[in-house]
Amino acid sequence: MAQIPNLDNAPINLTSIREQSQKELLNILKNVRGKKCLVIDPKLGDSLSLIIQTSILKEHGVELRHLSGDPIQTDCSKVVYLVHAQPKLMKFICSNIHNDISKGLQREYHVYFVPRRTVVCEKVLEEEKLHHVVSIGEYPLYIVPMDEDVLSFELDLSYKECQVDGDTGSLWHIAKAIHKLEFSFGVIPNVRAKGKASVCVADILNRMQAEEPVNLSDIVVPEINTLILLDREVDMVTPLCSQLTYEGLLDEFLHISNGSVELDASIMGLQQEGKKTKVPLNSSDKLFKEIRDLNFEVVVQILRQKATSMKQDYTEMTTTTQTVSELKDFVKKLNSLPEMTRHINLAQHLSTFTSKPSFLGQLDMEHIIMESHSYDICFDYIEELIHKQEPLTRVLRLLILFSITNSGLPKKHFDYFRRELLHSYGFEHVAMLNNLEKAGLFKKQESKSNWLTIKRALQLVVEDTDTANPNDIAYVFSGYAPLSIRLVQHAIRSGWRPVEEILKLLPGPHLETKRGGFSNSPSFDTLSGVSTSLAKVPDGRRALVLVVFVGGVTFAEISALRFFSTQEGMAYDLIIATTKIVNGQSLIEPFVEKLG
Repeated sequence: MAQIPNLDNAPINLTSIREQSQKELLNILKNVRGKKCLVIDPKLGDSLSLIIQTSILKEHGVELRHLSGDPIQTDCSKVVYLVHAQPKLMKFICSNIHNDISKGLQREYHVYFVPRRTVVCEKVLEEEKLHHVVSIGEYPLYIVPMDEDVLSFELDLSYKECQVDGDTGSLWHIAKAIHKLEFSFGVIPNVRAKGKASVCVADILNRMQAEEPVNLSDIVVPEINTLILLDREVDMVTPLCSQLTYEGLLDEFLHISNGSVELDASIMGLQQEGKKTKVPLNSSDKLFKEIRDLNFEVVVQILRQKATSMKQDYTEMTTTTQTVSELKDFVKKLNSLPEMTRHINLAQHLSTFTSKPSFLGQLDMEHIIMESHSYDICFDYIEELIHKQEPLTRVLRLLILFSITNSGLPKKHFDYFRRELLHSYGFEHVAMLNNLEKAGLFKKQESKSNWLTIKRALQLVVEDTDTANPNDIAYVFSGYAPLSIRLVQHAIRSGWRPVEEILKLLPGPHLETKRGGFSNSPSFDTLSGVSTSLAKVPDGRRALVLVVFVGGVTFAEISALRFFSTQEGMAYDLIIATTKIVNGQSLIEPFVEKLG
């Protein structure tokens, strides 16, 4: 299991949220007396690794197993299944139980659904005639703290479900998670939302407050002053671009999963041939916290400087007489050596990817598409990728990026690329292309594009970006400022009104509303454009903004928000919540796997 992140420096008490989730899980286990086998679905296992240590589970008489189609190997007479409410997983559980019955094994079965039970899943048990041998419960895990300023709702398929399947169940889940936060930190008085799904979440949240109100008298002032909800659909350009921050690139090439990357031990300098090792990546690692949000070019320079400085210190230590104080300082520096070694190894490994002509070519094409010129060069490049049978997601990233910034592809190009994709990658991908079209990601051009207007109005392309000493969020993509974060900046600084005309050019409705009964709580109207001292809540703390991305957020966007929150005159702390942390590949993969 991954390293549990340290949440001590979070702007609100996230430790209490995590402890509550731990307590609820341990109560489930205590209710099943004696030794028991806890069977969890693998995806949920990743989430739980950020909530509770395996050692604590073992202390409670738990034998841990992962759910699959294979029979469970255990001597325990009590089996507790802890799973996401998905029919596919219910089939595995039924298969396991049928296997036990066929062998004459008598066991006690408990199924706990995360975060709540569903009729569809219970129906599977009934159809398999097993509902009478299973006791059913819920484990209400709605929020997983990933780091001191990042929360995940663990809804991997939310974007595709909403855009293609017409399944908006995840929106209820998001509203429920936010409402749970309100029970701990007070009703959030100011709400701004952009996008169909986000406006829907805001509406469900209001209904939840009406039906199950947070007691306003319990909390004098809400700890979270403002909620900003933003649909991924509003800005699909950003996740399709290659991230250029350290953490963003680690995710692009090594795929960060629940705060860690898994890679060959040899890359990390360990003498374990053929073995894999997990490297934790969160703010508990002080060096990682310092460099994760920087442009990768700068990270390489910083690591080089730190290594050189340490080498010089070592030389001085061995050639000159040192005072006790100087010795102490040197030992202190030595304590950071494991972190230094870790990130030098990771950066060196990343450089093998970032120096490849294929990656540099991809960056060039992204730049051409964003600047809206030389389309023929771009089409030739994509055609070459298809003929070389480059990974399908790589081809789709460029095609979809072009389609979004141009309101589709000209008909002849659309037909041509559709045909070429099926010819090269197989006709089983027909459904995938239909789904991408349904989601509005890959389509025929039917109207004039608004991209140029949006790009200019929101200053999305920033010339001469200084990545070493940035003064704008555009440094995270070496010159492109994420559209999503530009919108968040406007929402925080001045509200939707000044950008109303631009919002109308982007997908979905928008809303701005006040709620709760806190007339003395500072609204954006009193916070905007004034000095930092006025932007504090009555007890002197900085106002806190919760930014929720419905459909996913990239590490580069998180970095841009962190940068924005540290700028001079910025009067707010930010917490980011998301259905999932994504990149271009992981956002497209659910579509590709449709008929895989």
